[in-house]
Amino acid sequence: MTPLRWSSRLSRRALLRHGARFAGAGLLAPLWPTIAATGGIGKAYPDELLSVEAYTKGRIKTGDFITAANVEHVKDLLEPAKYHHVAKMGRRLKVVPTTTDWMKLGPWEYLEATLRHQGQARFDDTGNVVTADGQPWIGGHPFPGSDNALELFAGLTLSWGRHDANLFAMREANVADGGNVDYRYDLVWAELSPVGRLVLDPKPYWNKHADKLRFNTVVYTAPESERGASYLNIWPYDQHQFPELYGYVPHFRRVRQFPTNQRFEPLVAGSALYLSDAWAAGDPLHTWGNYRVVGRQPLLAGVSSGWNPDHPNWEHAVHGGPKNQSFFDSVVEMVPETIICEAEPTGFARAPVSKKRVWFDVRNGMPVAMVTYDRQGLPFRSFDGCYSLYEKNAQRFMNGAHPYWSWTYVHAYEFQTGRITRLEQVRELPGGHRTSVNDGSIYEKYLTHVALQRLGRV
Repeated sequence: MTPLRWSSRLSRRALLRHGARFAGAGLLAPLWPTIAATGGIGKAYPDELLSVEAYTKGRIKTGDFITAANVEHVKDLLEPAKYHHVAKMGRRLKVVPTTTDWMKLGPWEYLEATLRHQGQARFDDTGNVVTADGQPWIGGHPFPGSDNALELFAGLTLSWGRHDANLFAMREANVADGGNVDYRYDLVWAELSPVGRLVLDPKPYWNKHADKLRFNTVVYTAPESERGASYLNIWPYDQHQFPELYGYVPHFRRVRQFPTNQRFEPLVAGSALYLSDAWAAGDPLHTWGNYRVVGRQPLLAGVSSGWNPDHPNWEHAVHGGPKNQSFFDSVVEMVPETIICEAEPTGFARAPVSKKRVWFDVRNGMPVAMVTYDRQGLPFRSFDGCYSLYEKNAQRFMNGAHPYWSWTYVHAYEFQTGRITRLEQVRELPGGHRTSVNDGSIYEKYLTHVALQRLGRV
């Protein structure tokens, strides 16, 4: 493919049209060879895709806030929910510099493995991702630089948080349409991968559980009325099978098994979050279908600078909405190229959604926004958040030899009710639950039936 030669005479509309034609390839140079050769993306894109100031011809600059007063200048760079939040609900977005160092767009080990293992992945006859010799995947993104919707969703489903194990200490606030916070929760989200392991021993597989993709637990620790409620998902590697779903019910003081396909219901009262929504790929790959690319565009999204070490517990200030409680203080930057993919819930006869639309950052295959649509095709719910290296000036939270990389905050928004769920990753919750990464003890502490019973009775 001949690289597109950028001309400043091209309009923004032409820019989007050319971006669609050359998605995944960069505009000035092929994207993936550029990343592999230089570790950066700066030589692959023109200034108009690396700088809000260049894109808007100086109307909005790095350090500025996007508000209702100037949002029309970047309307084409925002997904529908975020545009609505700014234009109608008082949300502000601070513009930060575009991340051009590719190694800052994910965990170091995961990105290094993506480079090292490129070209070794394939789908087997059943549609599962395997190595050339038919074994479970060995780590990193299996299809780097892909512009294929199924491959992008497959890479995301294989590894949500992109670490071998994560324990996220989280705070959740649920904001009603009138702006009042009517429910608050403390919760722990744990996930551990038995395959594709890059840090934890044994690697790349924990042979005892090599037939499984992940263990995932959600435990609520506050308020008292929900304390101990928990859910354990055990995912088979085969992406046609539903996870086994168990829950601890404090009222009955026992673990019970739940119907595994009921994944479109809030876990607790007031929440706008479903199990299906996790990482925009909360269900097995082949319980959804009709994967397709529907568009390509640059986007303003949060992929850096979201960590707040200035607060001792990493918590974020809030603003916007009727009571100034609706949104976290948010940052965005130019993501020069996203691929917009859709999928339909083919394995769920009673799903309330007809499809989901996900914007993937082509540089690392991570979702930067999602919108779901109801059975009538109307916007239903949306998700946007921010990823970040946990590094700011001299402050760092480390993952071994490198700063931790993860999500920092998320907004879930219901178009039809106006309800917002705010989630943020914090340092620690009462009871000694601390955010941690690649700690093998997470399994015994959080990811077994015995763990659910112990946590529920504390």
